[in-house]
Amino acid sequence: MNTPNTYKISFLVLCLLLIICFFANISLGSASIPNSGILKTLIGNTENSFWKNIIIDYRLPKAFTAVIVGSGLGISGLMVQTLFRNPLAGPFVLGITSGASLGVAIVTMGASLFGGVLAGIFISQWSLVIAATLGSFLVLMAVLIVSIKVRDTMAILIIGLMFASITSAVVSVLSYFSSADNLQQFIFWGFGSLGNLSWNELLILFVLYTIGIFLSILSIKTLNTLLLGENYAKSLGVNLKKSRLIIIIATSLLAGTITAFTGPIAFIGLAIPHITRQVFNTSNHKILLPAVFIIGAIVMLICDSIAQLPNSDLTLPINAITSLVGAPIVIWLLVRKRKMMF
Repeated sequence: MNTPNTYKISFLVLCLLLIICFFANISLGSASIPNSGILKTLIGNTENSFWKNIIIDYRLPKAFTAVIVGSGLGISGLMVQTLFRNPLAGPFVLGITSGASLGVAIVTMGASLFGGVLAGIFISQWSLVIAATLGSFLVLMAVLIVSIKVRDTMAILIIGLMFASITSAVVSVLSYFSSADNLQQFIFWGFGSLGNLSWNELLILFVLYTIGIFLSILSIKTLNTLLLGENYAKSLGVNLKKSRLIIIIATSLLAGTITAFTGPIAFIGLAIPHITRQVFNTSNHKILLPAVFIIGAIVMLICDSIAQLPNSDLTLPINAITSLVGAPIVIWLLVRKRKMMF
């Protein structure tokens, strides 16, 4: 049985591992930069403008994005799994990711329907981010309206999946009538990418991400009571309708914002909570939440380091790497433990 001292040691090890993975991530890339050059660049003591541009303008934002994506999707997955008491639930079950995909599909594959001038206006630097955000927001509003009117939590889960099915159907129709170039653009967005954000875009992502993290921290007590069922939570005086709204908003902020800026990232939101439960052998969200934060960031940094193929100009789709690296880990942990913590 784990003790408080054991948890402290585990968190210390994970924090050190996070720092190592972060530094390794900014050390790897198509351009070979010595560790001494990276340290000098980070402390602002280098005159090499080439190294400075690569590390400060590209690798550092990408590494911070990986931390935000891994921790944010992991925490949103943890909250959704606890809310619906479903180990197969992830951020996608509320239809938020599908809504973002629909927004991007309308811009990339539907802009040509409005003519060349309007299409040129729609396809701009911020168009995909804005479209994905609006798509996620519209689905979120629909889910929130349903959650106010429906008392059954499982009904909200099913309705969220139905919203996802509807948006996926519309995307399929747009794909069918789309040109090859527009379809390719949408497919590339669907691969996910961590390296396309500037510092200004990263700042906006971080602000919205911070709000989502704050709401998730406020929900820790509620999440622990929900582990024993909604009736038990009611007996402790928990306002289920209000708490459910806060959890859904927090999940949607994290998953929707991350998807809008980086594209849909598979596996992380579903698997990181399970990895964390197996490692820490607990269901207490006071332990799980910060642990998911750190482990999610570590896994995402490792996956991104693999995806960028060190010393190569090629970059593999991050979606493929997260599943190829993470799925065997989850299978191994479950086989070794012989049971699923929940």
